Amino acid sequence: MDWSVKRDTNDCSSQGQQRFAPLNSWPDNVSLDKARRLLWPIKQKYGNKISWADLMILAGNVALESMGFQTAGFSGGRPDTWEADESVYWGGETTWLGNDVRYSHGHEGKSGQGVLDGSQDTKSKSDIHTRDLESPLGAAHMGLIYVNPEGPDGNPDPVAAARDIRVTFGRMAMNDEETVALIAGGHTFGKTHGAAPDSNVGAEPEAAGLEAQGFGWANKHGSGKGADTITSGLEVTWTATPTKWSNKYFEYLFKFDWELTKSPAGANQWVAKNAEPIIPHAFDSSKKQLPTMLTTDLSLRFDPEYEKISRRFLENPDQFADAFAKAWFKLTHRDMGPRSRYVGPEVPSEDFIWQDPIPTPSSPLVSEQDVAALKKEVLATGIDASKLISTAWASASTFRGSDKRGGANGARIRLAPQKDWEVNNPKQLAEVLKALEGVQQKFNGSGKKVSLADLIVLAGAAGVEQAAKNAGYDINVPFTPGRGDATQEQTDVESVDHLQPHADGFRNYGKSGNRAKTEHYLVDKAHLLTLTAPELTVLIGGLRVLNTNFDGSSTGVFTNRPGALTNDFFVNLLDMGNEWKATNNQDVYEGFDRKSGSKKYTASRVDLVFGSHAELRAVAEIYAQADAGQKFVKDFVTVWDKVMNLDRFDLKKQSGSVPSRL
Repeated sequence: MDWSVKRDTNDCSSQGQQRFAPLNSWPDNVSLDKARRLLWPIKQKYGNKISWADLMILAGNVALESMGFQTAGFSGGRPDTWEADESVYWGGETTWLGNDVRYSHGHEGKSGQGVLDGSQDTKSKSDIHTRDLESPLGAAHMGLIYVNPEGPDGNPDPVAAARDIRVTFGRMAMNDEETVALIAGGHTFGKTHGAAPDSNVGAEPEAAGLEAQGFGWANKHGSGKGADTITSGLEVTWTATPTKWSNKYFEYLFKFDWELTKSPAGANQWVAKNAEPIIPHAFDSSKKQLPTMLTTDLSLRFDPEYEKISRRFLENPDQFADAFAKAWFKLTHRDMGPRSRYVGPEVPSEDFIWQDPIPTPSSPLVSEQDVAALKKEVLATGIDASKLISTAWASASTFRGSDKRGGANGARIRLAPQKDWEVNNPKQLAEVLKALEGVQQKFNGSGKKVSLADLIVLAGAAGVEQAAKNAGYDINVPFTPGRGDATQEQTDVESVDHLQPHADGFRNYGKSGNRAKTEHYLVDKAHLLTLTAPELTVLIGGLRVLNTNFDGSSTGVFTNRPGALTNDFFVNLLDMGNEWKATNNQDVYEGFDRKSGSKKYTASRVDLVFGSHAELRAVAEIYAQADAGQKFVKDFVTVWDKVMNLDRFDLKKQSGSVPSRL
């Protein structure tokens, strides 16, 4: 699993991305090329009845259950994609296992073939207890899923390793208990493989020859398999029953004292002191071995908080089993969105807070007549249409197509933490919500019911209709009721807070950073909203003239009719009579009249990219044409409706298609 709550490293199980680069060639995924081939006959047999994405997760559950563990359940419904997702930022390093970009004093990594996650040289210990991992990354090294099992940069320090573990699993929205359960649960089974140095291992799948047919890491040591297998470079079997669920992992962790040793491949690992050889040899039933552990296993004993949880699990095996079952289900289903998307007979009945539960409306939905009346009531509040539109956009645009979180359903914009986000202009938001709550109370007092989630979207529709009318167009903005209102208790504040955008070009919010400029963040945001380039373009043009900047500024508002849904943004952006100049602020530009030299506009990088980027300019030119006014309004309304309903999985059956990419 390589899912991150922060999105940028989000590429978990939902699209079967492990089949493609770079995941299929990560040092942490050595030999999974073989595992996928073992599944191929099953996939071939059942064809389109099961996706690769579902099959890989189902196989994991079946494996656990075959060893006596009771999983929490399984849901199908993950569609496959057929190309690598190039939108994900895995880090700035250019070598496997490098971390010199994500940490200020990191490891340069290794180039060449046969790079494994246990093939690092121990580096300086100067900052492993204090260093900060670049946000939003989760892995400690390029090509790892989690952390270095030998310890930070190969230093066998369990306490420092615990710090890395907490950061990495925390960015996956896992708390300490879930982290301990996942590590211990996974290490109750199986073994690692490090029979010899990585010099015996060939190129990863993406670098191997055509004749390898997608296989990689050819092993020339001995037979190249069985006891001669090389994957991580570590040689550890955690328990005496590696194919059976038990509590032996914790029993051994606390029963023995541990001393540092080396694997046959030269990697740092730990062996039990003064112990009897009780661990079965995986390939020779006549042999027994001493108990062994990884540095990251000892973190669960020597980190104070992890140690408390580990001892509780040692003394309460049932709690451990329950925690692992729930954490495993969370890990493997975290990116599937709400329970309404789950498919199959093994879906658990329990609601989990990480699923962002939303109550189903219990009253009849509002009718078309009710909608028309409510629109009039909303406009009668005197709240400016731009504020109504801004609030609806703020609510709906939290949606992430990557993990199906966020969106207008639930009206979480009225709850912590969203109500306090700077990008949502809390003062203005509170004003709008107060007015809408008044409309809601009046309507609900009549015996009918409307949720605030529905009313926020409906108010946005009313605002867009008013803006179109101001531009001379009479248009109906579609609205479909059925949203519910979540409670604060149903909201995981810490996790939801990661939906907060670093930058939102749709509202001219945020600043350029060292890694990316605001226009790059805009494309990332558009990708999360499953927008095409034309959809992105028309939305920006509309939101600018609708005066919806997060702070109410005039940046990018290239019109003398703010609040009217016109194509003025594109007309004035592409006007040859305007000249654009940079300012001392890298994110701010100014537009001047070429003849008079007078200043006319202030623009952001996001605004100007629609005139600078060739493909976006081509779309902008369509909307700047003299006959494009009505088309612009129609297209804007279509895309607006799409965004408002991105999280309405109840309105559409899963088609199996993958969202469009820019």
